[in-house]
Amino acid sequence: MTKAASLNRIDASRPLLETRMPGLRWWRRGKVRDVYDLGDRLLIVATDRISAFDVVLPSGVPAKGIVLTQLSLFWFRLLADLVPNHVITADVAEYGPEVQRYRDQLEGRSMIVLKTEPLPVECVVRGYIAGSGWKDYRATGAVCGIPLPAGLQESQRLDPPLFTPSTKAETGHDENISFARVERSLGAERAAEVRDVSLEIYHRAGVHAEERGIILADTKFEFGVRAGRLIWIDEALTPDSSRFWPRDGYTPGRAQPSFDKQYVRDYLETLAWDKRPPGPALPAEVVERTRDKYLDAYARLTGAELPVVFGPASTR
Repeated sequence: MTKAASLNRIDASRPLLETRMPGLRWWRRGKVRDVYDLGDRLLIVATDRISAFDVVLPSGVPAKGIVLTQLSLFWFRLLADLVPNHVITADVAEYGPEVQRYRDQLEGRSMIVLKTEPLPVECVVRGYIAGSGWKDYRATGAVCGIPLPAGLQESQRLDPPLFTPSTKAETGHDENISFARVERSLGAERAAEVRDVSLEIYHRAGVHAEERGIILADTKFEFGVRAGRLIWIDEALTPDSSRFWPRDGYTPGRAQPSFDKQYVRDYLETLAWDKRPPGPALPAEVVERTRDKYLDAYARLTGAELPVVFGPASTR
């Protein structure tokens, strides 16, 4: 499982905002991914859509979906000994003729995966206090109901890391929930399994990232079940699902520069936008800098450059 293809050079001059594949059965559209039903398998395509504050923006970020897919495949392979994952193949040549005819929408940004029964829990691990966790701590002295010592600074390391699960909302915001609620939902044994696996993935990935000059501040995982076995699904440790910081210059007591879409959020905070749909278009400079952050994160974490080429930047 988790077979990836060697990539040829891909023209990513324009963002892919949605897929159109007549003849394939639609499954669902997420904020970023378009999913098609292939019977006992799913075809997942990561588009270049970008969301902020739970709103999908009208602009896309060229190559973003390629980064998400290829980085997920990297982590799925690297950590395959910890838990099985859902990937069957990411080689378009193995997709079959009905799907291969859409190669221009699939190359580098798609994978065929097993169908599983998704667990109704987002498995969030926080190794540093930042973002909503920092806001929660300042207001309550706790993060997601877990009491913490007084006097912590923004971006300070948490030892040990916290497992802070949440619901998986189809629309709107996820809701932080207690581990006891996870136990009631999944059963004590399965709840302990997803917690322990999440913490171990975070630990192993964090060590790998630190060796490459990146701090993995926090991340979230999704799991499903197939034939009674826990399966790691969706994406793995990407700039969309994780908070990555450069290790050089890391200083607790302030927000950290990041490799994720925080740059987009920071730009949007300067606008008179009420964070309701429709979202504003992004300037070309913001698109380019966001694209470069995603590509930089991939290169640092994997030690390789993605074979993508760009013409003039386009936000539409």
